[in-house]
Amino acid sequence: MISKKDIIEFLKEIEVEDLVKNVQLMGDTAIIDMLSHSPAMHEKKRMEVAMHAAFEDKFGKDLKLKLNISVEVPEKQEIKGKNIPGIKNIIAIASGKGGVGKSTVASNLAISLKKLGFKVGLLDADIYGPSIPVMFDVENAKPTSKDHKMVPIESYGIQLLSLGFFSGANQAVVWRGAMASKAIHQLIHDADWGELDFLLIDLPPGTGDIHLSIVQEVPVTGSVIVSTPQHVALADVKKGVAMFQMPEINVPVLGIIENMAYFVPKELPENKYYIFGKKGAQKLAESLDLPLLGEIPIIQSIREASDYGRPAALQEDELIPNIYIEIAKKMIESLVLRNKNLPPTEAVRITTMAGCSSK
Repeated sequence: MISKKDIIEFLKEIEVEDLVKNVQLMGDTAIIDMLSHSPAMHEKKRMEVAMHAAFEDKFGKDLKLKLNISVEVPEKQEIKGKNIPGIKNIIAIASGKGGVGKSTVASNLAISLKKLGFKVGLLDADIYGPSIPVMFDVENAKPTSKDHKMVPIESYGIQLLSLGFFSGANQAVVWRGAMASKAIHQLIHDADWGELDFLLIDLPPGTGDIHLSIVQEVPVTGSVIVSTPQHVALADVKKGVAMFQMPEINVPVLGIIENMAYFVPKELPENKYYIFGKKGAQKLAESLDLPLLGEIPIIQSIREASDYGRPAALQEDELIPNIYIEIAKKMIESLVLRNKNLPPTEAVRITTMAGCSSK
């Protein structure tokens, strides 16, 4: 017969007794309450699978195991990096997964903020797949130095920095987390950004070392999540939102942008075809109590503009630029609403500037 003492001794053998809060034995079922120090669902699942395997190996199938795993994250102070002199607002542009057009959105959002009258910088923090140099037609540019600091490349009025300026077009970047974090530190703090109203940071897909490095390096004002309507993309959006809302990070999520929302044929401009699903990001935003900042359709010229190195928000046709302008305005409205630390005078200033028509 298996006793409660046998179970407790086994928990000590596999060195998890410090995570166990309670052990009960009811007939042929062991009920164990455990703690997980990680809020990530995959970590809890990994613990559950490992425990079931260990118990079956030790006690066979005669003992059933019921696990109740709760999360206990130790209280931590918020991770806040030091301010960058001259930069008023830092916005992280993120996505749960790759391939959703995050960099295209970041580029056009930067142009739209510029058209609204703001001074804007764009940092390409996608260490492993920098694309901003191509999108701004400065692929072969090399930053100069001034007073021992890098001078960002200017294109279309936007201050730009990217690892792509320092690595060859065909050169793979194979770095561990520490090296990537050091590169991010240099791009942020060893640069002469000048006076900026907004610094947009184009983050890599997913959640990882680079994202943590960013919030450790600078006080991020807010974040914007880019997604496509597919279920698999929206599932990853939840992880991105959860990361920014962790107590030790606590970065306001300003809203969700749905890219590739629908297809509009040029010859039938009134028709909308929801190729990847309909209103997925809108429903998710509502469930997470977040604003939907806008829906961007699939339009061939948006893709072509990125390939040609001239963001689509610069087009003379009003359709595409107006979509991005409205998204930029809604992002600013959300910023003012959600950022409690934004000084009232600054809130009024950026709202007023956003309300002005571009010239």
